[in-house]
Amino acid sequence: MSLLDRITSRLNISETKRKIFRNLYWAVMGKTVSLFGSLFVGILVARYLGPEQYGLMNYVISYVALFQIFASFGMDNIEIREMSRQDADTDVILGTAFRIKLVLALITMALVIGTAIIFESDHFTVVMIALYSVSIILNRFTVIRNYFTSIVWNEYIVKTEISRTIIGAAIKIALLLIKAPLWAFIAATTFDFALLSAGYVMAYRTKIGSMSLWRYDSTIAKYLLKQSFPMLLTSAAVLIYQRIDQVMIGKLLDNTSVGIFSVAVRLVEIVVFIPTIMSQTITPILVRIKERDEQRYHIKSQMFMNVTLWLCIIISILLSLCSSLVIYCTFGKQYSESVPILRVLAFKASAVALSYTAGQMIIIEKLQKYAVIRDVFGCIVCVLLNYFLLPIYGVIAASYVAIIANLAAGYFADIFIPKYRHIFTCQCRAILLGWKDLRKLLVMIK
Repeated sequence: MSLLDRITSRLNISETKRKIFRNLYWAVMGKTVSLFGSLFVGILVARYLGPEQYGLMNYVISYVALFQIFASFGMDNIEIREMSRQDADTDVILGTAFRIKLVLALITMALVIGTAIIFESDHFTVVMIALYSVSIILNRFTVIRNYFTSIVWNEYIVKTEISRTIIGAAIKIALLLIKAPLWAFIAATTFDFALLSAGYVMAYRTKIGSMSLWRYDSTIAKYLLKQSFPMLLTSAAVLIYQRIDQVMIGKLLDNTSVGIFSVAVRLVEIVVFIPTIMSQTITPILVRIKERDEQRYHIKSQMFMNVTLWLCIIISILLSLCSSLVIYCTFGKQYSESVPILRVLAFKASAVALSYTAGQMIIIEKLQKYAVIRDVFGCIVCVLLNYFLLPIYGVIAASYVAIIANLAAGYFADIFIPKYRHIFTCQCRAILLGWKDLRKLLVMIK
């Protein structure tokens, strides 16, 4: 009997809950391997490149990331929602979404390179941005990932991502051994997307069937675009206040400051993956529950928010307290300036948990057309505060701004949106009483 089977056999739960637990296990396993694998290699690369070159590398990645959302058009969660339905024609949804995303990716790549040529004075930076922008094209096969998520088959996604992590790590370690230049590491990071796409395609062909069955439907295309447009605006605003800080640090300060800040961000991402993975795993289940029983849906969604938030709060506190030890044991003394940044930024994970779980409820309840208000608000807060505070207080200001912007968008804005008042109430309950559900879960597992 496998470890997973032994764990699930000890839990006195229904088959549906057992399936959720198995899926969550695979999701956490995959993300854990991916995060710690990339973190391990990232530490080696950061030590090798130093704060300035590592900062430039992260500036390039953040610059391209600002445009990535236009290539996906905010459709990922909409795809998962639609393919989770029992009567969904998945071949049509997959074929239509893939074609839309491919066309948008080509347009976005041209936009990235064009803006870099206009606004970047350094020729090497422009070339690096153009090189990494290829990842926009390679990332279109996420439609397959969304399909496996919708049918709660995270096992196959995980195996693909673990393989990508291992191969990608081996390539970067080889580059370290031969003392490769910066551009080689950016090229290797771009190649990671090719590995991931190839893995998704292989998993789909092996477990599901031929991709030749995918069909494009103009009616479905219009529906997906219409449903996704509010999410495009929302996702664009979210991406801006999640990524613009590193770009603004590079513009208003220097690449070394970007490197110092990026180290703290990399460590916080380990905690931020918790609400992301739990949401991706639980959302398809909540969609089905809502279709059958509205009252039960509200109970389960509240429980989902409670557990996710308080799990992140506890881990955020631990990471903040151990920030000095974590930085020195991983990235080394040359990144000592990252310690005070990590001490503050650790609590971003809790703000993200509160915002992200509410965001999943918004999608499930088809209220996403109002979401743009909350996220544009967060975007404005982020840009304005960084613009005025970075030149005065330095890179530490970006840590406080990151938390404030996430709370502004994902919590405080809900007060002013009538359709989101019930979600705001759920968030308040989660903050005040959510620890009780986490305690119940821990007791049940024990």
